[in-house]
Amino acid sequence: MKLSEIAQKLDLRALFEPYDDREVITAYAGDLLSDVMGNAGDEAVLITIQAHKNTIAVGSLKDSPAIIICNNRPAADDMLEAAKDEGIALFVSDKNQFEIAGKLYALLHP
Repeated sequence: MKLSEIAQKLDLRALFEPYDDREVITAYAGDLLSDVMGNAGDEAVLITIQAHKNTIAVGSLKDSPAIIICNNRPAADDMLEAAKDEGIALFVSDKNQFEIAGKLYALLHP
């Protein structure tokens, strides 16, 4: 499923456009970035509340197509710039991680 479809179905707000509308096959929810580095699959969408530049660095290591920031947390300006530079789409949701992870799982595994 394409990122744009996921964004529409989960009511996500893109923090910048255009973004690379990549195909998504998996996701990983986590806030401990060392856990994400060790356990997230390659090319997984990251679902987190960590809204800072280091999250982009971890996403880049995992070739993540996108990061979804939950609970309407504001993204730092340096996070936005890093996401653009690394080609990682950045979205925000008012929902919590449990809700986003569950809904995204249902979309990817009908």
